[in-house]
Amino acid sequence: MSERARYDSIFRDDLFKGQTIVVTGGGSGIGRCTAHELARLGAQVIVTGRNRDKLEAVAEEITGDGGKCATSAFDIRDEAAVQEAVAALIAAHGPIHGLVNNAGGQFPAELKDISLKGWQAVLATNLTGGFLVMREVFKASMQETGGAIVNMTADMHNGMPGMGHSGAARAGMSNLTMTAAYEWARYGIRVNAVAPGWIASSGMDTYGGAVKAMIPYLRQHLPAKRLGSEAEVSAAIVFLLSPAASFITGITLPIDGGAPLGNSAFPLEDHDRFDVWNGFHRAVEPDVLRGEGG
Repeated sequence: MSERARYDSIFRDDLFKGQTIVVTGGGSGIGRCTAHELARLGAQVIVTGRNRDKLEAVAEEITGDGGKCATSAFDIRDEAAVQEAVAALIAAHGPIHGLVNNAGGQFPAELKDISLKGWQAVLATNLTGGFLVMREVFKASMQETGGAIVNMTADMHNGMPGMGHSGAARAGMSNLTMTAAYEWARYGIRVNAVAPGWIASSGMDTYGGAVKAMIPYLRQHLPAKRLGSEAEVSAAIVFLLSPAASFITGITLPIDGGAPLGNSAFPLEDHDRFDVWNGFHRAVEPDVLRGEGG
């Protein structure tokens, strides 16, 4: 593949040369994009998730672009599986220098309609699973070698109507990030999080009904007047993993186009002044945004 067709990162080549970085949920969406950028910057990337076929497809993309990528299929909600997988990764690839705790998922529902099983499933995926992965990476590797962790939260700072289970889990992850940053600082570990807002990612195509109908019009409610790109989230993650962020720990960085700002008394004016950054050469616009209103 030609140099022009590779990931167009704003960061310098070989930034992560010699480092092994794990990206959970790396089979699609933001995780896939981040894995591509990290590999473009010289990292040995390990993408993890439950769907082995998706992981292998991403690994083939990355190696086809000249990067290094391995896969590991396991369920982050299964403590024994996490322990076994992390041990196997270290045995095969050596110390883990970075962790992108990206895996997650949810379904739309009002609080009154969420069953206990549904509530527990979303918390397990978006909070407990992330805790298990970061704990095992700490115990098995970073406790001795140091490193950097970036957790995934969401734009839940004004509540998360229609996805209260996910909002609760993401708020918990933000708080967990601060605690880990404090407790693990003495081991040379930085722990931060990113909180993406409405990002034009493949995950948008998993929704149906009223949520699907609403997605093309979300941009109207943002000061930026557009949705974010996967590459804009990836760039923030890469920065937090990089030496440039060596004095930053315990924060949650919003990537949301100003979503929480303002109020209905001061309406937004339409504009097109926020140019999108998209260095991901394999990015594909979600189907739901290709119609009217996108």
